[in-house]
Amino acid sequence: MSETPAVPADIEAMSYEQARDELLTVVCRLETGGASLEESLALWERGEHLANRCESWLEGARQRLDAARGQATGE
Repeated sequence: MSETPAVPADIEAMSYEQARDELLTVVCRLETGGASLEESLALWERGEHLANRCESWLEGARQRLDAARGQATGE
């Protein structure tokens, strides 16, 4: 089995908006084609990391909303 590559530090430090915007750029570059196979694979891997970063931000926001709702209802 292969190891999951570590998330690059620059992605770990990104806000949701930064990760989302770069993910859109990566998707556009992949869709337009023209990149070598190696470059395409690197873009795909970066896109996966960016998507995971966005999901992490969204999950954190979901948890904060759930906690706020619980406090508002006295749970």
